[in-house]
Amino acid sequence: MRPTSSRVPTAFGAAALLAGGLTLGTFSCNRTSEPTASKPAATSTAATVEKPVPEVRRIPAPARIAAIGDLHGDLAATRAALRLAGAIKDSDAWSGGDLMVVQVGDQIDRGDDDRAVLDLFDRLADQAKAAGGSVISLMGNHELMNVAQRFDYVTPGGFQSFLGAPGANPNDPRVASDPEPARARAAAFLPGAPYARMLSKRPVAVVVGDTVFVHGGLLPKHVRYGVERINHEVAAWMDGQSPQLPRIDESEDSPTWQRRYSAAPDAQDCQVLGETLDLLRAKRMVMGHTVQRGGISSACDERAWRIDVGLSAVYGGRPEVLVIEAGKVSVKGAP
Repeated sequence: MRPTSSRVPTAFGAAALLAGGLTLGTFSCNRTSEPTASKPAATSTAATVEKPVPEVRRIPAPARIAAIGDLHGDLAATRAALRLAGAIKDSDAWSGGDLMVVQVGDQIDRGDDDRAVLDLFDRLADQAKAAGGSVISLMGNHELMNVAQRFDYVTPGGFQSFLGAPGANPNDPRVASDPEPARARAAAFLPGAPYARMLSKRPVAVVVGDTVFVHGGLLPKHVRYGVERINHEVAAWMDGQSPQLPRIDESEDSPTWQRRYSAAPDAQDCQVLGETLDLLRAKRMVMGHTVQRGGISSACDERAWRIDVGLSAVYGGRPEVLVIEAGKVSVKGAP
């Protein structure tokens, strides 16, 4: 189902057509070969010292962090990854103690269980906090697409699962033109509606200790614009307090869409990553968005960690999580 252009923010209209007139669907989260716009030249930090970089909220690093990649509506794969991380055991209840779990976005689309996955992470966040741990779910491009009423990758089961969603009004005039099977989901994700409000609590990017977590990747221009400003503006749009997504998160090189470090970064890409990390006073960036067929991988002298391993059944990936413990990075795979 595609909504009419009157309900699609500029973000997913003209900006999604930058590469040769392609539609948004071409920029599927897990494609690795789509055309990209020409790379901006690397810029020196010295050229920008006149304007102070906005401060970034830095969460103190706990003893152990487990980072999980894209899940795409697969509850079984989600449970497997959470068990591997040590967050849950035989039930869906938190058992991770003071563990921090960071999931880098794209919990939804492509699978039938996306509502169940969203609800599980929402519950675990509360349970973890009560136990002295934490669960941080980040914004992915598919979360943004759903709030923008773009359902290009929703399965029939993904539409059905939102029937009867509490607080969602399928009679809202804004979704009146949607076909019946899609109306409940559309109503649930409208800005200001229950699932959009749930997502509004999720940051686009977060810095934990010396590690940056983001779905696609941050560039120097994002840091200079302000990471916290991006988080706030995206949240305000999802919560229904702002009429549109911020322009800086609209295009294919936005924090949720770009693949500069997650596909095949060259020396220039690594230079840009280095500048970004210097601005953030961080050692590494952890991201999803682009499937790593061989499992979790690093690039740019281990400053970029790519953790989308295609966990969902639609890709058939093998569960892996990235572990950061006492400042050391390791990969944990299923036995």
